[in-house]
Amino acid sequence: MTTPHLSAQSYRETAVRNNQASLPLQIALVTWRNLVTIFRTPTALIPPLVISIFFLVIYESTLGKAAGFIPNLSGNSYLGFILPLSIVSSSLSGSGIAAQNLVRDIESGYFDKLLLTPVSRTALLLGPILAGALILGIQASVVISVAMLLGLQSATGFAGLAAVVGLAILLGTGFAGFTVSAALGSGSAAATQGASFLFFPLTFLTASFVPLELLDGWLQTAAKLNPITYVLEAMRGLLNTGWDSTALLQGVAACLILGVAMYALAVYALRVRTRRS
Repeated sequence: MTTPHLSAQSYRETAVRNNQASLPLQIALVTWRNLVTIFRTPTALIPPLVISIFFLVIYESTLGKAAGFIPNLSGNSYLGFILPLSIVSSSLSGSGIAAQNLVRDIESGYFDKLLLTPVSRTALLLGPILAGALILGIQASVVISVAMLLGLQSATGFAGLAAVVGLAILLGTGFAGFTVSAALGSGSAAATQGASFLFFPLTFLTASFVPLELLDGWLQTAAKLNPITYVLEAMRGLLNTGWDSTALLQGVAACLILGVAMYALAVYALRVRTRRS
């Protein structure tokens, strides 16, 4: 006999545990649970935003007038060129937020209980990854809004700005997948937080402050092998020059390759954890 006063949230969780929901619904419910948990602790969202906005303002103020060597900035001075770097920095700084929720579930034993239920392992992995990616999309939207207040002019209009946010979400799946792997592998909040900083060198081994063609030697070679380079180039094209299908496809492909690789790593980390249990 079912309980007549069962809450909607309890019903959804019970449906997932009893495998009464389809895979897309399971993924959606696990993602929603992670989002609700994240928004209950908004203080975790503020530092990455503050850092990204701070550097955006500093870079524009200090380097804006010295960026005359960069062509096709669409009246943005240095703003349209450096904004994608601030978005990527926000993604790197906030990539561990959803993974920290997973660590808490592991520490409390709740995650092990979920593993004993019929809920799909795919949903357990994609839930925190997609939640982290969506949070990064929100952060990117806030950073773009600040850039518009500073005078940003998008060469592709609102649709181009939406595409930039979409690229940020796709890139966020890769970053979040890596931190979820770290959470599953270590079960430690400190190790998971530290793992997010391993991506920071990739930000500087790319065309961070100057166009790719102005780099030289080993740094240019490293930048061409770095998937973040193609995401930055796609975003900069949308903001400064217009719709470039080649650059956009390369940026999307780089995000997908990174996302698939990090999801595979998360699958491996989950298998290792289940073997330990």
